[in-house]
Amino acid sequence: MSSSASGRRVSTLRSVLHTSSDGRRFSIHPEDEGSSQSHQNLRAHQAHRVHAGLDPNRASTGVIWVTEQATKHGYLEEPDKWANLGQGAPEVDHIEGCFERPDSIPITSAGREYGPTAGIKSLRAAVANLYNFNYRQGKESQYTWENVCIVPGGRAGLIRIAAVLGNAYLGFFIPDYTAYNEMLSLFRNFVAIPSPLSAADGYHIHVDKITEELARGTSVILTSNPRNPTGHALHPDELAIIQDICRDRATLIFDEFYAGYNYNNNCDGTTISSASNVIDVDEDDVIIVDGLTKRFRLPGWRVAWIIGPKEFIKALGSSGSYLDGGTNVPFQEAAVPMLEPTKVKREMQALQRHFKKKRDFVLKRLKEIGFNMGDQAIPDSTFYIWLDLTTLNPPLPKNSPIDLSNGLSFFEALLEEKVMVVPGIFFDLNPAKRRDLFDSPCHHFVRISYGPKMEALELGMNGIERVVKRARGEFGQFDTAIREEPDDDDDDVPRSPKTTAVGHGEQLN
Repeated sequence: MSSSASGRRVSTLRSVLHTSSDGRRFSIHPEDEGSSQSHQNLRAHQAHRVHAGLDPNRASTGVIWVTEQATKHGYLEEPDKWANLGQGAPEVDHIEGCFERPDSIPITSAGREYGPTAGIKSLRAAVANLYNFNYRQGKESQYTWENVCIVPGGRAGLIRIAAVLGNAYLGFFIPDYTAYNEMLSLFRNFVAIPSPLSAADGYHIHVDKITEELARGTSVILTSNPRNPTGHALHPDELAIIQDICRDRATLIFDEFYAGYNYNNNCDGTTISSASNVIDVDEDDVIIVDGLTKRFRLPGWRVAWIIGPKEFIKALGSSGSYLDGGTNVPFQEAAVPMLEPTKVKREMQALQRHFKKKRDFVLKRLKEIGFNMGDQAIPDSTFYIWLDLTTLNPPLPKNSPIDLSNGLSFFEALLEEKVMVVPGIFFDLNPAKRRDLFDSPCHHFVRISYGPKMEALELGMNGIERVVKRARGEFGQFDTAIREEPDDDDDDVPRSPKTTAVGHGEQLN
């Protein structure tokens, strides 16, 4: 077709099109959806909106939802004035006793090229050496670089694992990391089955629970250890028994991102890993996910690793070619010297001492405010506290102006104090779709992170104290970090007595 003929055809087609009232859409039909209320009513439903390919149910969960709500209260405008105790990230600035993080990274010629989707060999070898030094001394079977896959973050690692799993029942336990359910639901090659944990067991897994999973045919088990959000790690003996029971029966996937945060053993730098109990690194179906994110306090680098049998690792490396393309090469090169075993040992000692001090501070303040741990023992790992809101003592009066008995109400009240926590229901399996929210066993919990700096923790604890005092009627309804008590000459707003000193010498105006 000549260009002139083509032009005439386009001109003819244009002449028969009708433009919508907003000028965005073109149609051969003269009717416009915008002029029809019934059509607009249909479009208002999220399943019939313009972005037909978008599932809005996946857009906002967990920490993302928390941040969105805080943004409505001014968080993005003045983040430094907020206590973000919701984000699952450690403080990233220097800590006494820790090695200095690089301010700049040299980029080699290899760093400008595409890297291997399984990671550069030098970093894979460094990870294998670290695990052999820490967990496999004296054992015949040792990890090699072929047992390690480098991935761009823990989520990417779990997605790669899910992509290469065969047809299976996959068991995971709630409460746990909020993204597990969303990630697992993307894949159809296995059936993900959640199992609720009980308050009597401190909301962490145990041998009997694993035995139940095996009895019903579960062949893949995913869990975090140490556990997010409860802050506990399996006792080494129980971890070993679980691995013995599952050997040759199920594939175990351990999310060990918080392995460095171990407050037992007098903070001597000891860490716990399922790698200790593997008999043969190429035969035992034990897959470990960890990285620089948490224990090396480098979440922005997005450098993580997966350790497991060579067959698994080879498949995971291949899956990177069609999933994520691999990890940033210059950051991989910079990570190699960080993993020298004696250097890591000193790092873990400093890390544990520092975060234990913060944990003890937060627990002390919560106890002073009136909260007890309830069914939860003092967390021995991670940087989270799984706070049972029903343990507040003395209880709030029945006519309290604020309901603090559940995680959502507590979260909303804290936003007025520029404090963020994560409501417990986000660690359940999407309870909004399964049952009444109040029926969720996680509904009366919140997760508090003591990952941020001490200054933020102090702000956060002061905010929690103010909320509880307001709920008890000790402060006026306007005494918050966001709103001030109105002037006395404002007759349209109910008034209450001005506040007095709040813990640690803080004065509210």
